[in-house]
Amino acid sequence: MPQNTATPPANDQPRDFVGYGPKPPFMTWPGGVKVAVNLVLNYEEGSEYSWIEDGRNDNWGEYNIPNSPPVRDLGTETHFEYGSRAGVWRLARLFDRYNIPITVSACAVALERNPAVVEWMNARGHDLLGHGLRWADYSMMEREQEERELHQAIALYKKLTGQRPPSWNCRSFPSVNTRDLLVGEGGFLYHSDPCNDDLPYFTDHAGTRILVVPYSKTLNDSRYLISPGYSNPRDFAEDCRSAIDYMLGEADETGGRMLTIGIHCRWTGQPNRASGLREVIEHVTNTPGVAFMRRLDIARHWLDHHESFESRA
Repeated sequence: MPQNTATPPANDQPRDFVGYGPKPPFMTWPGGVKVAVNLVLNYEEGSEYSWIEDGRNDNWGEYNIPNSPPVRDLGTETHFEYGSRAGVWRLARLFDRYNIPITVSACAVALERNPAVVEWMNARGHDLLGHGLRWADYSMMEREQEERELHQAIALYKKLTGQRPPSWNCRSFPSVNTRDLLVGEGGFLYHSDPCNDDLPYFTDHAGTRILVVPYSKTLNDSRYLISPGYSNPRDFAEDCRSAIDYMLGEADETGGRMLTIGIHCRWTGQPNRASGLREVIEHVTNTPGVAFMRRLDIARHWLDHHESFESRA
């Protein structure tokens, strides 16, 4: 893939090391909830790199292999297929059983290749987080190609789901052009590439005010593949429980908190790992003051009520 040679102005996307500082806005989620847990199901299967389509293999199968042989990798291909054939439906049954709302961060091509997933999302009212045309590496992509794929993805999302995605989140790392392209495209309620806070916040980009609902890679099942990571489902469950309980404990002092948990069909959709997620779901549903919320509802609540949140600056 050609290197992104575009050089943005130095102040195009300045870094912010301060944020809300020591006194974040004191707020409460709907229903008096203190910790809003957003469970994000990343649906990428069928949109990843493959030898047939790209002349390269993806390295995020069951084993994270940085440099796979220059031949077709059937092992990784079929692992991704497990996510769309079996994993997504195991997780769908789990979410349906507990009647919890989730956010689906889905690549447009992945949804196109498995229309039943779209039907399930729409029937259950789960919200869509735009995740790109394909599960591609944007960090080094030429601006023109990224813009073209953004337009293609939006058109495909509309065709498949009947609506455009209200938000966007790239694979792993956005490019230096991503935010500018999203602002230029318009029509997005919020943006979710940054991982720099526990609460939504507003930022300015080229004179446009943007709501950021931060993502997180901390509580993420990709840690089954990387080190330090999870050696078994209990590690994942305990990690999530620890974060939930800690945030609940500090909520009386700091106000409402937000927590993102990211999972993938090909990983957490495996039966052993699904058991760890089940433990997390049961912990949330049995803990007063904690509740699952869709990312879209978090964004709307912030947009509608942020001016009423108590400032503690």
